[in-house]
Amino acid sequence: MSIHPDVQAALDAARELRHRIADMRERIDEVRARRPSPSGAVIPEVDAMGRLTSLYLMPGTADRFTCAELVNEIMAAIRESTQDAARQYQVIMETVIADDAADAAADEAEPAGAGAGQAGR
Repeated sequence: MSIHPDVQAALDAARELRHRIADMRERIDEVRARRPSPSGAVIPEVDAMGRLTSLYLMPGTADRFTCAELVNEIMAAIRESTQDAARQYQVIMETVIADDAADAAADEAEPAGAGAGQAGR
């Protein structure tokens, strides 16, 4: 029993979409942003979703700043890192959208060319 060509095309498209989504998620999962504080004494690590995954304080940082200053250092570095991670995420999404648009344009052009080639057979 063979599968109708339209059904096979839909299954192939679904498989391709699953692979593209998996690739995109993998790229997003790899996003890490590490932007130092204004003094350079604090370096947070933030993922693509803006979650703090790590925080490095240079030795002596807690002694060098008052509580309020240390909070400002940490928060400034986290804000910068979060913005950087968001930029990285945006680049990934724009790349995926551009790739999808290029693929869609190629797919639209392909059936016309494929049909003309098969008409002579």
